[in-house]
Amino acid sequence: MKTLVVGANGQIGKHLVTFIQDNDQLEAKAMIRKKEQATYFVERNAETAIVDLEEDIDSIAKAAEDVDAVVFTAGSGPKTGKDKTIMVDLDGAVKTIEAAKKAGVKRFIMISSFDTRREAIQEAPSSFAPYVAAKHYADEWLRATDLDYTIIHPGGLTNEEGTGKIDAGVDVARGQISREDVAKVIEACLEDKNTIGKEFQIVNGSQPIKEAIQEL
Repeated sequence: MKTLVVGANGQIGKHLVTFIQDNDQLEAKAMIRKKEQATYFVERNAETAIVDLEEDIDSIAKAAEDVDAVVFTAGSGPKTGKDKTIMVDLDGAVKTIEAAKKAGVKRFIMISSFDTRREAIQEAPSSFAPYVAAKHYADEWLRATDLDYTIIHPGGLTNEEGTGKIDAGVDVARGQISREDVAKVIEACLEDKNTIGKEFQIVNGSQPIKEAIQEL
């Protein structure tokens, strides 16, 4: 399965491309913003597509023409303003969904925020609420499609080494999870068709990742 990783130059994206390229059943195509970012992926024999998420739907669709799945791992980051949150986390996600449809790609995996319910927007600190709102509406847009989607809601992200173990479910206790383990969860979802049409929260926990995903 050839997978377009949107946001490949991010920390989750880099882990994911590495894991995919080490998996005999999978192949990565890294979507990056700048040519200078390509070295990491070339070293891993991964194809690259240079597209900025703020470009139009057609540009993203062209990158998705030859793939079997799309994974959206992009994010504007904590240091950007509300404008970038709208343009990347919301509009970038929606354009990627529409691009997948246009390219005829059915499988779509979305990396969301831990809790994107309407209540979570109201309860979030003012500095974080725009991000939760962006993720809320991007998730809603994806649910309304006929794509074979999976929505993953990770807990607080860390750069700790992955443990390979998680707690996963519709409603799990809030906690943290390493970016490396999030990437491993994505890989497991690409391999498991039973995750289609599902969304779930993940934090580092006690169950091996593949086992936790199979039991969803």
